[in-house]
Amino acid sequence: MSIDRIVLVFAGTMILLSVALAHYHYPYWLWVTAFVGVNLLQAAFTGFCPLAKILKRVGTKPGVVFN
Repeated sequence: MSIDRIVLVFAGTMILLSVALAHYHYPYWLWVTAFVGVNLLQAAFTGFCPLAKILKRVGTKPGVVFN
């Protein structure tokens, strides 16, 4: 699996998990959703993604977006 797909899977999982935790546990979990959304938005404009940098360092196969 490439870095691009791992980043998208991780972001989607974090969003769904935080929404579920906010619904069933405590509404402040929505801050995680907001953080992931802001990070995705800034990555779209700047090309910088902290998770992609970490995955690149550990040797994950690069994708098209995060080289």
